[in-house]
Amino acid sequence: MTTNERLFEAGRARRWTSILVVTGASGAGKTAAVQALDARAIPGVQCFHFDSIGVPTAEVMERDHGGGEQWQATATAEWLARLGGLPESVRVAVLDGQTRPSFVFGAAARTAPRTAHVVLLDCSSDVRAARLRGVRQQPELASVRMDQWAAYLRGQADVLGLTVIDTSLLTVAEAADRLEEIVRRLIASAV
Repeated sequence: MTTNERLFEAGRARRWTSILVVTGASGAGKTAAVQALDARAIPGVQCFHFDSIGVPTAEVMERDHGGGEQWQATATAEWLARLGGLPESVRVAVLDGQTRPSFVFGAAARTAPRTAHVVLLDCSSDVRAARLRGVRQQPELASVRMDQWAAYLRGQADVLGLTVIDTSLLTVAEAADRLEEIVRRLIASAV
């Protein structure tokens, strides 16, 4: 095989691998659904959690990055670069995280040799608040600000034509089923 043929084959393999970013407001079910998807051990699929890198305090975000939005953009770019470097045996890298779709697509265009996709997990404000006050035990996140963030993400999903999974009436397993359908379509499209 010539050098050009090897480069073509390497580029073709990379082109058909994907990063699926699962975003949504706190309480929408992202982490639970991605953990359930991960437990299914689908060959060629590896799952990651945005917050596993640590989330700095607001003061550190402001001091080191100029604010929370800038930190989120930087962290998103770092994640996509890291996921883009995974071995080709990882056909779909799934990243659970609260990030703006525009940050994902911007970072993918600059740093990721894989195709980036974004899916939004969303739910009603009442369901989100109940989850945050109940199982999550984070009542401070059940706020007007979180409702605004959820509305912003839904607006972005609508404008960008993203897939939206409404988890309001879904179990964790059912939300994971929906994610698995998307992941399997991404894998099938690579063949």
